[in-house]
Amino acid sequence: MTNTSMLQQAIKDSGLKISFISRKIGLSRTGFYKKLSNESSFNAEEIKKLCELLEITDLKMKEAIFFAS
Repeated sequence: MTNTSMLQQAIKDSGLKISFISRKIGLSRTGFYKKLSNESSFNAEEIKKLCELLEITDLKMKEAIFFAS
């Protein structure tokens, strides 16, 4: 499960727009929001691309955002 608040903060900190991010990882805005709200899950490739775009390099941060319980 994705920690939505942490991911939203990382997006805000990056200064990137949701439409740009979703396009770069191969999702529609709607699809991205569904994953952001945990209606569906990000796959490994999407997580990898998100981490690159948002410059999330710390393993513990990645785990806290994308593998929250």
